[in-house]
Amino acid sequence: MFDQDGHRPNPDTILEKIRFRENKKKGRLKIFLGYAAGVGKTYSMLDDAHEKMNSGIDVLVGYIEPHTRPETMQMMDGLSTLPPMEIKYKNLLLKEFDLDAALKRKPDLILVDELAHTNAPGTRNKKRYQDIEELLNAGIDVYTTVNIQHIESLNDVVQKITKVAVRETIPDYIFDEADTVEIIDFSPDELIKRFEDGKIYRATRAETALRVFFSKENLRLLREIAMRKVADRISEDNRNEKKIQEKIISTKLLVCINASVASDRSIRWTARTAEAFHAPWVAVYVDSKAKSDEKEIQVNLDLAKRLGAETVRLNGHDVADTIAEYAKISGITNLVIGKVRKKKTIKTLFEIDLEDKLLSLLPDIEVHIIPDIPQKMYHQKNRIKITGNLYFSWSDLIKTTGILIMATLLSMGLQAADIGDQNIIMVYILSVLIIARITIGHIFGITASILSVLLFNFFFTVPYYTFNAIQPGYPITFLIMFLAAFITSTLTVRIKSQMRLSVEREHRTKILYEINKKFLVTRGLENIVALTNEYITNIYDRAVVFYTQDPVQESEGFFMGSATDLDIDLLKNDDERAVAHWVFQNKKRAGSGTDTLIGAAGHYIPIISQAKVLGVIGVSCTKGKLDQNNRLFLRMLGSQVAMALERQYLSDDQREILIETEKEKSRSNLLRAISHDLRTPLTGILGASSTILESGENLDKQTHDHLILNIKEDSQWLIRMVENLLSVTRINEGTMTVTKTSEVAEEVVADTISQIRKRFPERKISVKIPNELLIVPMDGTLIEQVLLNLIENAFKHSSADSSVEVSVRKENHYAAFEVIDEGEGINEEDFPYLFESYIPNGDRSSDSSRGMGIGLSICMSIIKAHKGKLGAANRKEGGAIFWFKLPLKG
Repeated sequence: MFDQDGHRPNPDTILEKIRFRENKKKGRLKIFLGYAAGVGKTYSMLDDAHEKMNSGIDVLVGYIEPHTRPETMQMMDGLSTLPPMEIKYKNLLLKEFDLDAALKRKPDLILVDELAHTNAPGTRNKKRYQDIEELLNAGIDVYTTVNIQHIESLNDVVQKITKVAVRETIPDYIFDEADTVEIIDFSPDELIKRFEDGKIYRATRAETALRVFFSKENLRLLREIAMRKVADRISEDNRNEKKIQEKIISTKLLVCINASVASDRSIRWTARTAEAFHAPWVAVYVDSKAKSDEKEIQVNLDLAKRLGAETVRLNGHDVADTIAEYAKISGITNLVIGKVRKKKTIKTLFEIDLEDKLLSLLPDIEVHIIPDIPQKMYHQKNRIKITGNLYFSWSDLIKTTGILIMATLLSMGLQAADIGDQNIIMVYILSVLIIARITIGHIFGITASILSVLLFNFFFTVPYYTFNAIQPGYPITFLIMFLAAFITSTLTVRIKSQMRLSVEREHRTKILYEINKKFLVTRGLENIVALTNEYITNIYDRAVVFYTQDPVQESEGFFMGSATDLDIDLLKNDDERAVAHWVFQNKKRAGSGTDTLIGAAGHYIPIISQAKVLGVIGVSCTKGKLDQNNRLFLRMLGSQVAMALERQYLSDDQREILIETEKEKSRSNLLRAISHDLRTPLTGILGASSTILESGENLDKQTHDHLILNIKEDSQWLIRMVENLLSVTRINEGTMTVTKTSEVAEEVVADTISQIRKRFPERKISVKIPNELLIVPMDGTLIEQVLLNLIENAFKHSSADSSVEVSVRKENHYAAFEVIDEGEGINEEDFPYLFESYIPNGDRSSDSSRGMGIGLSICMSIIKAHKGKLGAANRKEGGAIFWFKLPLKG
């Protein structure tokens, strides 16, 4: 094979082109990795793109950062370029990668620079790596660039080296799942020279960069980190699978998470260690008090999840005991905990540090302590705020004041009754306990503890109505009283918090249990969706939409609104449908509260089972974004819905298989019945025609005419059989439309009798018709066929000298037709299969059964198509009666 110029094509080029154009479910990602700006990532990417284009690959430059490096920009010559999308933001005109245009263009290969870039507000995705994931899901290959400092797990290491915090990062799974990683190496000395020559940044900026970030020492360390990262990737690609399993079995890491600033550093260290050992790891947070720095905790949990950890929330009062128990059960071999150096206070002076407790509780587990960097401690100090347990409200203030006044009055009464001071102290401790019980948080309990001591000193110690105490034992009494009140208050608040958490979790568990029970007994897609929407609406008091199919396929979805929520119309608009479509396509959450399509009015989650999206649930967020607990519960509910939908789809598939099996069985039995019914007339035709041909002129005229008549009758019977077959198959397959016209029942019966007398002139037929004119909507030709089949059936199963009666009458809203014979009747065992085209048990031929093989089956099909009824019964005086009813109103 030669091209137009007569040259033989390069086989490698053909193979490369075939590889790109074959059907791909997902695109391939190639990352050009560098250790610093200016090493030539973009240049190498463009150079590789030219090679692909010369091989016949459809290459598109999606977005290249507008560098001032002329040699890089020259490499774009000859490549097809996608115009950038322009976005106005704070009086600035920003240029961003146009994802929708790229998906519409759909090249074989697209180049998108700067993988870690954060998109401008107003774009669909928050991060550029999310854009690239969409391109890959659409089957488009992607080339992109990134520097080593932008990988999430290495972020803190780079910050420690360079003293510069890098804000734009990518999750490690993006790097790990890339099909190819090509490191672009460049000597640090040459790179510094390029900086000094102004080939990377302008002179003023280059000087600052060399002084702050791109020092020679920094570049050497960054280069080493990049080399090791790629080496680890190559090592993992080449490792032996059996050895990995042994390694995984022997090593499992756990990192402790809290609101401490050291947690993020501990998480990254654990991620790097787990990757090096190819071991699984778990991030655990112990919820020991209600809503303590929930935002900071969730940030750390999300970071761990992005880096590939299994995240677990535990509930327990003693953090060390809870972690130790979980570590023993889960087979943890290495435990990681962050350490922030804190100043000793009176409160913490006698406390045992968490890491010391863990060392004593887990003597067989290695404990790794990750210290925090000092500069972040100062940052954290400036971020201290009132936690969820420090509330102030006027109602609680009034309650506290009132109870202390009542306690004081009661104590005065006890003093007047000459009851000892110890009982008065107990009254105040009881008042503090009540205050801690009926108020929110610690603040009023602590205040009441202090005030109770002061009130006791003021009103009940000598000298009265002063804060002096003459007796030397009173200071000890005051201290013990304060400690008793304070501890009692703290324990009460803690019990309240634990109780509230337990109630919330018990409530959610109960709801999930109830939903699971109802899903087990709920059948039908619409019922499952309705049940799901009902629960979500009741729980969140928001409007909800459930799509069981991609909205792009004209699926309207199932909507439900709460009694106070009128947002259904908002969820129905085209923008919200587009969000649901994106979730269907990308199998990820989107909408309000996520990093994708954040301007949506709803929060959308996919219902996934076995890597297939079974549906999408959207919850209105016009009342505010869903918090982390609500989102977590929604995902748990989604897993229950996924199981219910998967069960329903499996049931539907099984039902379809059974129906197809029955259809196939019906076809086989129909063919057997037809072959039996066709054999007799064909044998008669063959015999008669053979006799005529063999006898020739020796055959007398009477015998000759009789044989010809037999051939004619058998041929007519075959024609009717074929017509019957065509009728029943068209009706059963749904391709035959029954066109009803108003017909006089008497005329239809008369035409039928006229046809049957031509075939059976010697048989006796009596007819009964009503006195009034009976007009019935029907297809006259098909009903005549039904009557012919029933009368032939009666002739077949009755003696030649017996009579067959055909009657018509009006019966309520139906026209009733009957065919009555005086024959042998119907066997009881044949009744269930009388109008079927086959006999289920194979030990009898169709002739031995009451019926005409397929004749009665055809009758049933025609009557059903008319929305009528057909039946049969035995007569007491002998014989059988076949009847059918047609509605008088079509």
